[in-house]
Amino acid sequence: MSRYDYGVFIGRFQPLHIGHEAVVRAALEEVDTLIVLIGSAAKARDPRNPFTYSERADMFGKVFKHELATGRLILKPIADHPYSDTAWCADVQRAVNEIVLEHFNKGGVVLHGLKDIRIALAGYGKDHTSYYLKLFPEWGNVQLASQYGTFSSADVRKQLFQRIPVISRTVLSEEVADWLNVFALSETFRSLLDEAEYLQAYPKEWGQGPFVTVDAVVIQSGNILLVERGRAPGKGLLALPGGFLDPRESIRDAAIRELKEETAISDHRGEIPPAMLGSFIDSAKTRVFDHPDRSLRGRVITHAFLFRLPERRELFSVTGGDDARTANWYRLGDLQPEQFFEDHWSIIDVMADL
Repeated sequence: MSRYDYGVFIGRFQPLHIGHEAVVRAALEEVDTLIVLIGSAAKARDPRNPFTYSERADMFGKVFKHELATGRLILKPIADHPYSDTAWCADVQRAVNEIVLEHFNKGGVVLHGLKDIRIALAGYGKDHTSYYLKLFPEWGNVQLASQYGTFSSADVRKQLFQRIPVISRTVLSEEVADWLNVFALSETFRSLLDEAEYLQAYPKEWGQGPFVTVDAVVIQSGNILLVERGRAPGKGLLALPGGFLDPRESIRDAAIRELKEETAISDHRGEIPPAMLGSFIDSAKTRVFDHPDRSLRGRVITHAFLFRLPERRELFSVTGGDDARTANWYRLGDLQPEQFFEDHWSIIDVMADL
């Protein structure tokens, strides 16, 4: 008899490597069913998160075909909440609850809670990224030792994103290595390689930071004003109007300036003066976003300002300018996290109370 009914293994698996696979196999010795929560599931591709949820699930499917087919291994996506561990923990708990309840219901057993279900968090504490292992005191803990040293997915990505990609079959199973060989021939890989090279050169030209930036969260009548980035990093992704602080301006003035430069926002009377734009700022909703990993360019700390424009049927006119390819209004309910540059979706989520 297994020690636990369910195990929970959380990771990004960018990509899946033999260390991850060893944890899965060892956990399956301790639990009846292992739930693998694949993180960063609703993000745009970038060199740190190059693979979509479905692609990572495909990697698992090639390595653990039997375990998935028999139901001993269950995969589920989990989104990031970089500014709220509480929200992320709640998502994890909800995901596990849904899987367990559905699992028992299929077997004809109706559960009204998980009180008598033995659940354990599985993993190994390799570095600071494993802090989540301490966030679920209500679950048991299956700590598993790594058999394969201290390499990580970051090491695999570093070798992958080169003009001549290196795909190591020492740390990758044959199935995943073959998958990556095909991926390395795709247009998606070429775009990611261009961005990886840009990001690698960035600190050589501009330094490591910290850098100070501003972002404008502009809301009008259930719509939000966004720009499409015209160049790397994040070319083609949606972003908040914003940019870097000039040496001789206040942060508030920088937000107004960037908003005007990137969107040319105007009403029926023409260009809106900075003082009028400033009057739309909700001072109670100004916030600093400073997650250390929020940008791959370096340490970038942004100050976000919420602009509440007057509610009306005709939205203010906008036109893309400066670094923005286009500027447009978007209905808030139509947007998806994977459309956005860096952590801009998370900023909107916090600032607009979505």
